[in-house]
Amino acid sequence: MNIIPKPISNTFNRFVESEKAGGILLIVCTIVSLLLANSPVAAPYLQFWHLPLAGLSVELWINDALMAIFFLLIGLELQREIQSGELSTIRSALLPMVAAVGGIAVPALIHFALNGGTPSQAGMGIPMATDIAFALAVLMLLGSAVPTSLKVFLTALAVMDDLGAIIVIAVFYTSALAPWYLLGALLVFAALFVMNRVLRVRALSPYLVGGAVMWFFMLKSGVHATIAGVLLAFAIPYSTKDEDQESPSHRLEHFLHTPVAFIILPIFALANTGIVIGAGWMQELASHNSLGILAGLVLGKPLGIAIACLLAVTVGLCTLPSDLKWRHVIGAGMLGGIGFTMSIFITNLAFATDPALINASKMAILLASLAAGVAGFIWLKLFGKPANAQ
Repeated sequence: MNIIPKPISNTFNRFVESEKAGGILLIVCTIVSLLLANSPVAAPYLQFWHLPLAGLSVELWINDALMAIFFLLIGLELQREIQSGELSTIRSALLPMVAAVGGIAVPALIHFALNGGTPSQAGMGIPMATDIAFALAVLMLLGSAVPTSLKVFLTALAVMDDLGAIIVIAVFYTSALAPWYLLGALLVFAALFVMNRVLRVRALSPYLVGGAVMWFFMLKSGVHATIAGVLLAFAIPYSTKDEDQESPSHRLEHFLHTPVAFIILPIFALANTGIVIGAGWMQELASHNSLGILAGLVLGKPLGIAIACLLAVTVGLCTLPSDLKWRHVIGAGMLGGIGFTMSIFITNLAFATDPALINASKMAILLASLAAGVAGFIWLKLFGKPANAQ
């Protein structure tokens, strides 16, 4: 039996709208950054991001601090999906969960097949994640030409993808561990959890103050500081009631949509997409690392998502929503190849000591994301009409 789609909440609709507009702004900022990095002002533009500021470079403040707020929003979105969204029941969660596993595993295996045993093997996490903002921006351009369930499915898939990326960052991209600082971060998280579940504290400010302390300890621990944002999200009280103004989680998620979409991610794009296109850029794209990223995102994502879903449905593990067809799943898989934010983020961690490899990887990410977005748009434009509109 097919799953009947659930009504879309106002919170979800607001999230989708902010992601759509944010995705368009990200494209603009990326183009601006590329133009500046290859213009007469390239040297001062690129140097600016490496200026020291209170013990860290400007770039690190963006990637470690501002992006912790982005990860906080991702954590709040994930909590919403688990508590009352597409991941709230096993039956509705299985399809995007299975799709995410396939979309994570196949791209990573493609990259590993080309780079296993080499210095670029660390980049196998790069093609794993889907950029929610870009993917939804492309999907929103199609409007009513695609079923509503596809938007929900792609969002849940991308959130699960991000969870996978978060786990990979925490486990595989941790520098030298400082156990006492890590213990301090975990103790702060435990205290916030007790405030929520035992003391029933509903004021938001104590959680934000505790989150800042947890971020500092996490920064010093060697585990990437952005993980503190995810932990904080799950410590904040949540309500399953839509538009619940008494819920700290709802209020914070609603507040963060605009600054994350229109300030934090655009700044991240400006700081991290200043790619210098040198004379040998074509040769760099032919390297095993770049080919692994390109093939992982453009081919591995749709293959992994479609095959995983087909196997799960065939064996009876889960079913498609009533208005979702296989052509829609393939289109979602193509849009899943838009890596961008998380892929660039993992690139910075994987190749922290090799600027040339970072530059080449980012070039591959941008080209792969562009190809995946265009292919997904064309496919869904041609074949994505809802069944009742055919």
